[in-house]
Amino acid sequence: MAAISMIDSDSDSNSNSHMDKLTSEIFSILENKFLFGYDSSPPSKNQVSVPMEEMKSGSHVTGKVRVLSIDGGGATDGVLAATSIVHLESSLRRNSGIPDARISDFFDVVSGSGIGGVLAALLFTKGKDGEPLFTADEALRFVAEKGRKISRVSKFFRRVTGAPAKSGKVFRQTFGDLSLKDTLKAVLIPCYDLTTGSPFVFSRADAVEMDGCDFKMSDVCVATMAGSGPVETLSVDRRTKISAVTGELAMNNPTAMAITHVLNNKQEFPFCNGVDDLLVVSLGNGEPFCGVAGNQTPSRAALIKIVGETVSDTVDQAISMAFGQSRTSNYGRIQGSKGFVDSENLNKGKVTNILKLAEEMLRQKNVESVLFQGKRCNKTNLEKLEVFATEIVKETERRKLNILPTVVLRQSTSSSSPRTSNATTLSITSSN
Repeated sequence: MAAISMIDSDSDSNSNSHMDKLTSEIFSILENKFLFGYDSSPPSKNQVSVPMEEMKSGSHVTGKVRVLSIDGGGATDGVLAATSIVHLESSLRRNSGIPDARISDFFDVVSGSGIGGVLAALLFTKGKDGEPLFTADEALRFVAEKGRKISRVSKFFRRVTGAPAKSGKVFRQTFGDLSLKDTLKAVLIPCYDLTTGSPFVFSRADAVEMDGCDFKMSDVCVATMAGSGPVETLSVDRRTKISAVTGELAMNNPTAMAITHVLNNKQEFPFCNGVDDLLVVSLGNGEPFCGVAGNQTPSRAALIKIVGETVSDTVDQAISMAFGQSRTSNYGRIQGSKGFVDSENLNKGKVTNILKLAEEMLRQKNVESVLFQGKRCNKTNLEKLEVFATEIVKETERRKLNILPTVVLRQSTSSSSPRTSNATTLSITSSN
């Protein structure tokens, strides 16, 4: 009897323990709903309950936050990144079995600088039908046909008057009055603010928290592309004014910015505690050919690209080291090797030439940073994209079994509070 009594006692103890865990989970869900306002539905019979004390890493419980980062112009003025996205979207559709899936369906955060910011805006801004304005194929055509024109800094900006860029017409026709609040996921697009002498990040998280941080997407694109600014940029309510130059100067490779945003924004990513809780795809645009004959000085545009790509490479190495042993599964970088680009053909400006070069770059061996060992060539860039498409779809499927949300995207609210998100560097100059 004593033995039986002992078993019953243990059973009661275990039962109470499970009840405590369940109660803790329920209160956590209610707290998240109260604080963050996400929509929660009753768990299905296939969903599993996870003890709260096991939440040392969000990926074990809620999955990994999926981040897409897109570099500035590079050698291909955005075409390599756009082509990579086309292949990635195609792989995601094939692996998920959803033929009309969009790239925005599979990422929680997108960051883009310069032409990469334009790509982020095209692919993650919501149209009238609730779908992204552009498919990956449409975004590639946009960049291939118009990217080089809007990248020609000397012809499109009026420095002295600070008048809007002529290329702004292209963006106004594309985005109309849509603003950061109209984006589908967390969007981050940087520029450099000459007024404060610091980077400025256009962020959906800030826009939904404070009206003074909401900007029209057309103005965001002009600001991040302003290679020979400054371009005066006003928020929708005209309370915030910045003097913007291109994001390629501030952070040509915006991957570190995106990671910092996620790790410090506990409102929207409550269970992301470290790089193990991230799944990051970083897209380059080809390292520019930097050879200069004799003592010839590179043009201003060439210098911007050279500096930008040098910074991009440094950021890539630093991030790869930060991911450590998980870099092969949690962090992927796609880039065209330095010196590969036939600059003579590229400068002819023919769309077919640029598209061909981008495809050739994707067939190159992928160059991967190795912890304390420099770099090594691995699979091709296309194979690397396929590997990460598989991982992204696995992550998407895994979330269907999670009782707690990986992302708690804040919804747009009007607020006069000056509080901004924990995620971005924000500098505000009031407009008189």
